[in-house]
Amino acid sequence: MDYKKIYEDWLVNPYFDEATKNELKGIANDENEIKERFYAELEFGTAGLRGVIGAGTNRMNIYTVRKATQGLANYIIKAGFAHRGVAIAYDSRRMSPEFADEAALCLAANNIKAYVFESLRPTPELSFAVRELGCIAGINITASHNPPEYNGYKVYWEDGAQITPPHDSGIMNEVKSVSDYNLVKTMDKGEAQKKGLYIVIGAEIDDKYISELKKQVIHQDSINKVGDEITIVYTPLHGTGNIPARRVLKEIGFKNVYVVPEQELPDGEFPTVSYPNPEAEEAFTLALRLAKEKNADLVLATDPDADRLGVYVKDSKSGEYIPLTGNMSGCLLADYVISQRKERDGKLPEDGALIKTIVTSNMADAIAENYNIRLIEVLTGFKFIGQQILGFEHSGKGTYLFGFEESYGCLIGTHARDKDAIVATMALCEAAAYYKTKGMTLWDAMIAIYEKYGYYKDDITSITLKGIEGLEKIQNILNTLRENPPVQVGEYKVLSARDYKLDTIKNLETGEVKPTGLPNSNVLYYDLSDNAWLCVRPSGTEPKIKFYFGIVGTSLEDANERSKALAENVTAMINQMM
Repeated sequence: MDYKKIYEDWLVNPYFDEATKNELKGIANDENEIKERFYAELEFGTAGLRGVIGAGTNRMNIYTVRKATQGLANYIIKAGFAHRGVAIAYDSRRMSPEFADEAALCLAANNIKAYVFESLRPTPELSFAVRELGCIAGINITASHNPPEYNGYKVYWEDGAQITPPHDSGIMNEVKSVSDYNLVKTMDKGEAQKKGLYIVIGAEIDDKYISELKKQVIHQDSINKVGDEITIVYTPLHGTGNIPARRVLKEIGFKNVYVVPEQELPDGEFPTVSYPNPEAEEAFTLALRLAKEKNADLVLATDPDADRLGVYVKDSKSGEYIPLTGNMSGCLLADYVISQRKERDGKLPEDGALIKTIVTSNMADAIAENYNIRLIEVLTGFKFIGQQILGFEHSGKGTYLFGFEESYGCLIGTHARDKDAIVATMALCEAAAYYKTKGMTLWDAMIAIYEKYGYYKDDITSITLKGIEGLEKIQNILNTLRENPPVQVGEYKVLSARDYKLDTIKNLETGEVKPTGLPNSNVLYYDLSDNAWLCVRPSGTEPKIKFYFGIVGTSLEDANERSKALAENVTAMINQMM
């Protein structure tokens, strides 16, 4: 059936409501818009759904959410776990509460209990709730830092991590097999509640979650000593972080926490930013203004679902606020947590591990080597870090010490199995207190880490290519690189080429080929001379192709110059393929 016939079916099928039909009638004369909305089903990928909100098979709406949930329900029932239930959370985006309810009522109609948070909650708390409640799965309605027109649907498994093999492919196949929207189940909310299939959760999970975070504090003594001397500016960027971040900071003893008033309350329109991404400089405009007014020591921003944390720290010498990339804040926290755990306990576990993704800074490798712990590298996506923790638990071998990825996400502790910006907020403030007792700022600590391990500089260049043509261009770029790998990138020689789709690592000098040892993924990685590197991968959540790269310099200035030059070389290489 072609897209036009599907569009026409949605206009007359009694299953679809009048609001949906009226929206579709409004695009009757826009052939391209009809095609974009109906040329495909919104793909249920390894992370679930993510797309623009609107009517159509290729959009986020109550029908595509129901369809995805029916597929999930079918998988759970076939696996024999329907009795364990599913936890559901949602963020501040447009339609998030509605999509959460649609998912819950579809599960209920399939006789699977849905534990639904009473109001918006952070992603890491959903991960925690799945484990705490003994659920077989979790659903989180969020599109993270995407623009306001987007929403998404993430699926978690019983360990609290986003779905990984074999569950991801199994659920995807079940979702694809739901071909008729009319056969998707749902039921009345009142009836579901009466039957005990729709259960509201809230404060009791909040209290347990916050309690687990507080267990990760290493230096309460430092907070007690100087907590009232540290000034913190925080913004939840109109999302879910406001209440839990403020609560945990208050309970451990930080008294001077100022929240950006314009961005404090949940708002799916994200009116103060073009898109709510703590990686973006624009997201900190209001927070930095407040920081200067309050003479803050550090400035923190969580994204709408509060799994990622952006950071600015004050340089006391210049008085300027300096942004920390995800690699910088991740390495700062990794070194702090691991070093202080070693100091507190006298030694580190012999099987201790630091876990990072393949596009994360090689400084992590240097930190692991310094503390004589294992460095584990996984594919991009925090679920693969969660998968390693699960492996430790099942085998009884391996102790998780810290895990992070370059995209501003880390996890301290194992209470959750996804990035946790609330615990990261708490830990960074604790680190600020600890270093203050040593006469240092967080920026001083960052410089000390550079001096100790090397001036690592990592960056990313992205190209947005929307629509059907954009997807083709992204694939063409990857095919070109796969068939003709570069031998030189700027001043750096390509030493080896990794192809995670073909599971090969080829040494370009000897021709030797060996396996990557990681799951299949459409990612290319080039090990360059002088400990530099370049990685190319399509975004899993946005219509982008991303080029990650890293170098090591002899100073901040040298690292910046080398990184800038490599960025220009990468851009030139991309332009030749466009």
